[in-house]
Order: sequence, then C-alpha cells, then structure tokens
Amino acid sequence: MQSPLGNNLIWLWNILVTIGTLVYIFGIIAIMEKLVDKKILSSDLSRKVIHVAAGSWIIFWFFYDKRPGDFTWLLNIAVPALFFLTFLYKGMFATPEDKDVKTMTRTGDPKELLKGPLYFTITMITMGTIFYGSYAGALAMAVVGWGDGLAPYFGKKYGSKTYKTFGREKTLEGTLAMFIFSIIGGIFFVILLQPVLVPFSKSFDLLFIFMVVLLVAVIATIVEALSPADIDNLLIPLSTIVVCLLVDVFAKSSLVVLSF
Repeated sequence: MQSPLGNNLIWLWNILVTIGTLVYIFGIIAIMEKLVDKKILSSDLSRKVIHVAAGSWIIFWFFYDKRPGDFTWLLNIAVPALFFLTFLYKGMFATPEDKDVKTMTRTGDPKELLKGPLYFTITMITMGTIFYGSYAGALAMAVVGWGDGLAPYFGKKYGSKTYKTFGREKTLEGTLAMFIFSIIGGIFFVILLQPVLVPFSKSFDLLFIFMVVLLVAVIATIVEALSPADIDNLLIPLSTIVVCLLVDVFAKSSLVVLSF
C-alpha cells in the first residue's frame, strides 16, 4: 500500500509498520510463555502457535510501501533477523531453563535452536528479501508456516497410522494435516495479500491460483514426508519456489518475481 504519510515520509511509515510487526511477534511469544509457565499449554503446542504466527508475519507486507529508490521495505525482515541472531546466540550459550528454549524446542536442548528454528528464520529472511511481494514467496511461507508448522502437532496428537521414510516415522494424519493446512494457508495469504502481490498475469484468475496452491501443497507434502529431520524448513520452501518457476515456464505466468 502507499504510505498515508506522503511520498517524503515513506521511510517513517515503513518504520511504523515494522514496529507493528515486532509488537505482533513478541506479543505472541509473551502470551505463549505465560501459558506454558502456567501449564495451560504444552511447550509443544506453544511452539507450533509461534511457528504459525511467525510464518504469518508476511501479512504485514500489505502495509509496507515498496517504491523504486526506497529500500526501507527491507525492514520487513527485522523480526526474522532478530530471531536469527537470538537463536544463534542462545543455541550456543543458553541453558535449558531459558524461556525461548522452553517454548521453541522439542527436547529442551538449546542446541536445537541451531537447527529447525534457525533454518526457519533463514527462510523468512529469504522470502522477505529476494521473493518479497511475490506469489511464490507468499506460498512458500504458507506451506512452511502453516502446513509444516501444524502437521507434527496433529500427527502427534491424532496420529495412529504410521509409515517410515528414510528411517523417520511419520503419521498419515500428520501428512494429511500438512496438505490441508498448506492449502488453507496458501489461499488465506493469496486472498489477503492479493492487492499488493506482484501480479502473475494480466488479471487475477482465482481458478488458476487455486490450482497452483493445490499443486504446491501436493509437492510440499511429499517433500515434508521425505525430508531428513530439521532441514524441512529449508527444503519445503525451496520446493515451492521450484514449482512456481516451472509453472511460470509452462503457463507463462509470473509467480516468481525477484525483488531486486
């Protein structure tokens, strides 16, 4: 969107939007920490809520003003950049009693922050810079934020039918959750952000984009099922970008548009 403060204060508007993003993320984390401390939520569920909320930070793309010659829109990666540094530091020096360790790890081992959580911030930074404002970037965050974020929780809570891939045990219920929530997240982001996403064609074709979301969800689900532990936060968004690139080649669309 365009800055309501005028053309000369785009930078100030983007700073204000960034502050809103920080309040959103740190507010969610603070609430989760309190709920975990009071034993209202398990650390596993709180971790998933934070995962989905963090992946949904791109909803603030709607408010950033990105214009030629002004690069303050890059402030949208302030949150993932801060968490990248936080995970890097705490993964090496924090104790198991640290609140971030309690709410963002499966086992309570601080070194776990250097794996999946750190890779997730790398994905966020990549989508917020190179693929900012593109359909491919939005869909990548949908599948890794919503799909992969919720699949383990549903698999652990409701899973009864298991299978193994490369030695890793998965559940059909978790895989189904991955597929369903990837679609829900993809449609949510596309509809919400459509006014500010780089157009993939001359007109917004809802049926076409739904088919793309469905294809992305299928491939992301397969990749998640086959991925080695922890690196799915990198492989899933990468597979989404590749799928969107192939769609662009064959359908002559513009799902992948680089920001620079």
